[in-house]
Amino acid sequence: MLYIASDHAGYQLKKHLVTFLNNTLKIPVKDLGPEKFDEDDDYPDFALTTAKKVTESKTNIGILICGSGNGICLAANKVNGVRAILGYNIEAAEFGRKHNDANMLCLAGRVLSDEHATAIVKKFLETEFTNDERHVRRLKKIPGAVI
Repeated sequence: MLYIASDHAGYQLKKHLVTFLNNTLKIPVKDLGPEKFDEDDDYPDFALTTAKKVTESKTNIGILICGSGNGICLAANKVNGVRAILGYNIEAAEFGRKHNDANMLCLAGRVLSDEHATAIVKKFLETEFTNDERHVRRLKKIPGAVI
């Protein structure tokens, strides 16, 4: 399952990505909020809920969006088994999956255009972990990483 959530600063980009994922890529998405714009919401609430859902199955994946992508990424990485990366460009998303087996992509709603964000998400979703011994070895050294 693909889960997606945001705070207020990522709300508009989240709406765009849900439409892109459902209509263009034909990928079902579970939107974990917020349901409506609320400028006083807090990113940890959405990050932690989504991160916990992602860890329920090795096939689950998540996308989180806040203003910079940083806060939501920090919060998500506090959940054991989450390997959240900041997708600041297409290459970062690709290598995050390929080398780090990332299961969550964090985006900057105040920085990325809709077009750039969709390209980043597409690359993240189409890239697989290489499973090379060196990458597995490195991941095993990270406390809380579940490989």
